[in-house]
Amino acid sequence: MNDRYIEGTKPVVAILTMPDPIKGFRGNHANFGDIVRTGKNLGFPVYVVTVRDLKLSEQMVKGYTLNTNGEDWETQYFPLPQVIYNRIPQREDEDKPAVQHKISACLHHPHIRLYNPYFFNKWHLFEWLKASKSTDYLVPMTKKLSRETSLAKMLDKYSFLYLKPESGKAGKGIMMLKYQSGKTLPYRLKIQSNTNSITYKAATMKRLWSRLKKETGSSPYIVQQGIELATVDNRRFDLRILVQKTGKGQWGITGVGARMAGSRSITTHVPRGGSIENPQKLLSTLFGPDMRTTIMNRAKTASLLIARQVEKASGFDLGEMSMDLGIDDMGKIWFFEANAKPMKFDESHIRKRSLEQIFQYSQYLARQTT
Repeated sequence: MNDRYIEGTKPVVAILTMPDPIKGFRGNHANFGDIVRTGKNLGFPVYVVTVRDLKLSEQMVKGYTLNTNGEDWETQYFPLPQVIYNRIPQREDEDKPAVQHKISACLHHPHIRLYNPYFFNKWHLFEWLKASKSTDYLVPMTKKLSRETSLAKMLDKYSFLYLKPESGKAGKGIMMLKYQSGKTLPYRLKIQSNTNSITYKAATMKRLWSRLKKETGSSPYIVQQGIELATVDNRRFDLRILVQKTGKGQWGITGVGARMAGSRSITTHVPRGGSIENPQKLLSTLFGPDMRTTIMNRAKTASLLIARQVEKASGFDLGEMSMDLGIDDMGKIWFFEANAKPMKFDESHIRKRSLEQIFQYSQYLARQTT
């Protein structure tokens, strides 16, 4: 047993992020504040630490905590953490060699457990899920966007397609493509902006491809079969599910929300015009109360299967992820997205439970350290 952890005590938990020359550290300060307050209420020593200040050879490290009024941040020195909750905010940060080196050092440290070490890559997610019979049926047909000819073949096969950046976040960069025969400009590319979308029309595949290359630039993209989702008031929605490890180290459902697309938006993300809805109410409206329960149970089961498969295929300790699941008119469930660093849920009951779960899982992790 790790001599830094005594059974029955609370482990030291650190929230890992990036330094900021003005604010001290980057990331969602309000979210970090909620985590620190929750940890303190549960009796855990908890603080925010930057990649720069986390010096693994030191016994004490500089960190940030809330002062006595519980509102403002102050610096203190804290013991080296036993559990690290990775909340580095941007992929670009995580890709920096110095950050990669520090994460690797944490992963190999004998007395530290770091979980969710990296953002997910969309292509890897779909590859991982297609590799298992338990999750393969949930995944729409997905390929890399590589050649004009392969895109044309997919467009022949499916009524519409989604194009997504492999390393996208919060719906940024997503496009929708349709072919409408009989029209002078049959190729229709819908491009998502902040809360709106614009449609580019092209007469030929060649013209369309040229515009696509301009939009995607050097970013790798995937192209995916479009699914005709069930709609309420002609607006699409998906289920937003938060899965987290419990105090026993098992995957569990923390909560299920629903997000409905804005009237002119491709995605259901709230910052892009989407709205927060009650999933039970939406499912009842569409399928009736009995079928609602069946679909909700299927969605929860699918979420746990996805979480287990993603963790197994990634090869890393994962403690939480959020995922977007769609439901078509027949009630079939489809996987669209998983996030290694979930944004906070606005539903208060899910939010409260999610914060507590961070520390219950941290307690479990500390007990596993050898």
